[in-house]
Amino acid sequence: MSGVAARMRSIPTWEITLFLALVSLGFLIAAQVRSETPRVRYTSQERAPLIETALGLQAQQKSLQVQILDLRSRIASAEVATQGSGAIATQLNDALFQARLSAGLTALEGNGLVVQLEDAPQVSQAAGSADLLVTGRDVRTVVEELWLAGAEAVAVNDERVVSATSIIDIGGSLLVNSAYVAPPYQVKAVGPADMYAQLAGSASWVDFVASRAGQNGIRLAIAQPASLLVPAYAGSVTIRYAQPPASAAPSANP
Repeated sequence: MSGVAARMRSIPTWEITLFLALVSLGFLIAAQVRSETPRVRYTSQERAPLIETALGLQAQQKSLQVQILDLRSRIASAEVATQGSGAIATQLNDALFQARLSAGLTALEGNGLVVQLEDAPQVSQAAGSADLLVTGRDVRTVVEELWLAGAEAVAVNDERVVSATSIIDIGGSLLVNSAYVAPPYQVKAVGPADMYAQLAGSASWVDFVASRAGQNGIRLAIAQPASLLVPAYAGSVTIRYAQPPASAAPSANP
């Protein structure tokens, strides 16, 4: 013990002071780095967890949709197997097919047009600028323009658009029907051969492209595949609150 004490007394005081200062500085640097790391990560990746969650929910939704489409296919096969042979049965089956077609319950394949929308490339350097992000309003505008151009069936990221479809912003993704879809957004349409010409000739479409792609930098691309398949609607067809309007009472006076 006396030898250790003698060696400790032989160490200059300035060395002990420097050692303690360096240890304190090391603790301060470690604490600073630990407090800054989550903040930087949150700033640069705040949308990533939302998109990952949306993709996970979308995968579950796709699995359920496959089951729904399989059951509907079996029902359709059973209906065909029990078709009558008379003219009335044929008319009923044709009416049933047209009703399924109008409701989006039948997949359609034909002349295709695909419009893809992505956030502006500079969105990561301009956090908080909503004008640089693709929104539900942008996707709804594209869907409406395709209908006006003559589209017979439309889907957003393979979610069939029907009369009851809603397209809503949810965090960094969209809710289409009951499915979460993440960017990039592909709006597919099947329709007549001149659908692209009709779309390009629309003044409202030209204004949309000039505003969102030209001014704000939203990335917009269009493809014209020779053949395109728009899947059938796989959501619920039960409307809980809608009802037909009451018919007017007949007048008592002739």
